[in-house]
Amino acid sequence: MTLRQGTAPDPGTMSSSRSDLSTAVNDQTGEEMVISPAGLADSASAVVTAPATSRWSRVVQSGASKPLQALGDFFATALDTLVLIPRRPFAWREFLLQCWFVARVALLPTLLLAIPFDVLLMFTFNILLNDFGAADYSGTGAAWGTVTQIGPIVTVLVVSGAGATAMCADLGARTIREELDALLVMGINPLQALVVPRVLSLTVVATLLSSVVILVGLVGSFIFSVFVQHITPGSFVGSLTTITHAADVVISWVKAAVFGLTAGLIACYKGISVSGGPAGVGNAVNETVVFTFVALFAINIVATAVGVKVTL
Repeated sequence: MTLRQGTAPDPGTMSSSRSDLSTAVNDQTGEEMVISPAGLADSASAVVTAPATSRWSRVVQSGASKPLQALGDFFATALDTLVLIPRRPFAWREFLLQCWFVARVALLPTLLLAIPFDVLLMFTFNILLNDFGAADYSGTGAAWGTVTQIGPIVTVLVVSGAGATAMCADLGARTIREELDALLVMGINPLQALVVPRVLSLTVVATLLSSVVILVGLVGSFIFSVFVQHITPGSFVGSLTTITHAADVVISWVKAAVFGLTAGLIACYKGISVSGGPAGVGNAVNETVVFTFVALFAINIVATAVGVKVTL
């Protein structure tokens, strides 16, 4: 039996003065026992038993609602971060450093991953067009696939796998070293000083890299189609804008920005909520990769559907 306030050496003689009113919890049954003060009844002590918790609170205490609680904490942190973005002072130095770091670690892997994707797309698409005798429209598939899907998705997959995980590990190490608590003691908001610059850097770099990936993908598709599959260069270039227009490019930029923002929020939340020491940092990094990829594919479905409705 555990006393929440006061002590009672013997459950049979639990009594206290009016100022020492206390409650005891049975460790085996989980029932709360309200110990009445002396003088309120004829007997020396009176014990009234009542259920300690409701069914829902038992579920909360059992840990079944931890995912829901984590999801709520994530949205609360994301909202606080978005609110702090326009507020001053803005950590420009941290923002520029993070932009350079993400661009440096993600640029080359993104380009190397985008070229095979575009070549595979053009290889299968051109075979189908040749069967229908419409090889002159090979640039149509290259432009639409690269602009709407390959550009933003490949960019953010690499940015999330390289940049977001590094940010999560950095913030997690700071958290277990209690650096965030030290910032709070000094009157500095960790979200404004550390989280906001990282989230914005992922957003900006993902948008810029998406443009580079689209350009490199189109050039790679042109070279492969013309020199390997012997497509006419003029017909390839002329068919690029058949179904792909400026609105599709703008939607691609918006998708890349939303992807980068989501990846940054997930990475920073997992970093600042680390627990369990160095092992917890490793688990947070792994969870960042999984949650980010799942969220990006879910967002891509919605964004693609909205983009098709807007452009058609």
